[in-house]
Amino acid sequence: MHHTTTMPTGRPTGCPFDPPAELAALRDEQPLRPLLYPDGHVGWLATGHAAIRAVLADPRFSSRPELAHFPLPREGFDGEMPPVPPGMFINADAPEHTRYRGLLTGRFTVRRMRLLSARVEEVTVEHLDAMERRGPSTDLVTAFAQPIPALMICELLGAPYADRDFFLEHTATFNDHEATAERQAESMAAFGGFLHDLVLAKRARPTDDLLSDLTETDLTDEELANVAFLLLGAGLDTTANMIALGTLALFTNPDQIALLRADPDRAVEELLRYLSIAHTGVRVALADVELDGHLIKAGQTVTISLEAGNRDPAKFPDPDRLDLSRHAAGHLSFGHGIHQCLGQQLARVEMRVALPALFERFPTLRPTVAPRDVPLRSDVDILGVQRLPVTWDVP
Repeated sequence: MHHTTTMPTGRPTGCPFDPPAELAALRDEQPLRPLLYPDGHVGWLATGHAAIRAVLADPRFSSRPELAHFPLPREGFDGEMPPVPPGMFINADAPEHTRYRGLLTGRFTVRRMRLLSARVEEVTVEHLDAMERRGPSTDLVTAFAQPIPALMICELLGAPYADRDFFLEHTATFNDHEATAERQAESMAAFGGFLHDLVLAKRARPTDDLLSDLTETDLTDEELANVAFLLLGAGLDTTANMIALGTLALFTNPDQIALLRADPDRAVEELLRYLSIAHTGVRVALADVELDGHLIKAGQTVTISLEAGNRDPAKFPDPDRLDLSRHAAGHLSFGHGIHQCLGQQLARVEMRVALPALFERFPTLRPTVAPRDVPLRSDVDILGVQRLPVTWDVP
């Protein structure tokens, strides 16, 4: 049994895509190992692909944050998380989780995603047209990467797209480790109040969208507002960062752009694996669990490093190379088990459409700053870029 370790955080300079180098060393030595938490708790760190999958698939591990210890210190956070409000199913265990998830799964149907696919194509073309008109340089985050997923999740839910800046600002605050607990609470309250009003509006006058559909279930106003909160937050931030960071990764590996065009489906899976923007999670053992030759005791927190699991050479040969011809199925970027990302098909549609279309329209697209100078979002739950200044040649 190796001595306890603390959570590595430093990402290598000049390699914005690579996880902390120390994670790979820890994983190669011992894919499940004791971890010392900032509050003194001794739990575990899972870095191997197989160990992470085993934890995520095992119902003896809980997602409830009020039971967990967190691997990184947080500003103004004394270690006590309140129980999760009803409807926040991402932090609920079965059977509560099962009930919410069951109501939603049928609404993220293949049919609805297909209909959305045509809409994603329209929206993508509209934003490329606008870039071309205003060109020949822009910030790709605000001109392209953010608005497309924002518009899609707003339309799907029935939230007013005019309020997207409000949503984006608050979503950024929730995911920011530097934000004080006070600022996060204010943000939560503002966003919560807005969504509560939206739920009441949908009950009074239902329209053809997911939130209106859900008003016909037995969910309370509070549950509906919290479900909307999760879906909006997840749908706004994640795909936007995948599109922006994915573009930066392609600038850095220009030989891969042709492969993106040749097989967008395969390319998107590899970008998801390689970038692992939702990089870390936690689970808590509800009972003693024997795993990988170790005994995880009831009450111990396991930190799962999705970014380390996605770079595990035991699962993906030559894992630190971006290879869009790779068959990256089995990556952990949408999680695994009962909490696997509900919106993953929507995210895939958005990336499969938007990324190839961007390089198709602007074959000479390139960053106007060196990749190492692109301002990253690093001290956050979802990795990404703050700005991505680009230019292209006008024919």
